[in-house]
Amino acid sequence: MPLTASAQRIQGRITGYEHLENPVWAEAKDPKRRGYSFRELVPTVPAKFRKLFPHIPKEVCLAALSEQPQPASKPVLIRVGGGRTTPVTIVVPPGTKLIFQNTDPFPHRLYGVDVQSFRPSDSAKGAKREWTVPAAGSYEIRDELAPSLRMWVVAEPNVAAIAYPSMQGEFRLNVPEPGTYKVQAYFAGKPVGEALPAQVAARDVGLKPIVVATPKKETKKEQAE
Repeated sequence: MPLTASAQRIQGRITGYEHLENPVWAEAKDPKRRGYSFRELVPTVPAKFRKLFPHIPKEVCLAALSEQPQPASKPVLIRVGGGRTTPVTIVVPPGTKLIFQNTDPFPHRLYGVDVQSFRPSDSAKGAKREWTVPAAGSYEIRDELAPSLRMWVVAEPNVAAIAYPSMQGEFRLNVPEPGTYKVQAYFAGKPVGEALPAQVAARDVGLKPIVVATPKKETKKEQAE
């Protein structure tokens, strides 16, 4: 999003992110999908340290939502490589152009799920492909050649700025002008946690921690593993 010289920062952090579960992992655990793992569990390692958790600097997107609709932002580069996209979740105003660049030494074939304007198409090594985000909503991007590669694009008319947290969950949002905002976290194409109000005036604003997820109760089988 465009920034002015007087841009102010909204600072905060997210907690509970270790309890977020990527849909790809959830599907992989389904026995009907016939997924297999050759890893051996180590009983001396507590279960909480064996649990997968997301790489939040690319999977959790923090958005400052204005009270008014915002113009489309400048084109955004999405890197496709290493079995993932960078970022994995992004929030932009409708009309924003995304540029997907294949950084792998092999081709990808990206497409939008049920998105007629983003049909499957080959992208060779180093190639770029552009797509303009249409109306408000959540869009899922997949790859026909790598089924585990999934990305989510949230088209939100009022988004004024976005940021990604550090590995410790800390983030800073640079908003273009003073005003009233709401800060919402997004994961896997959906809002997570409570949206917090932020009144931005002539100085930086600090928020209370945003709890994006809470632990679920483990079954006896999960506790034994």
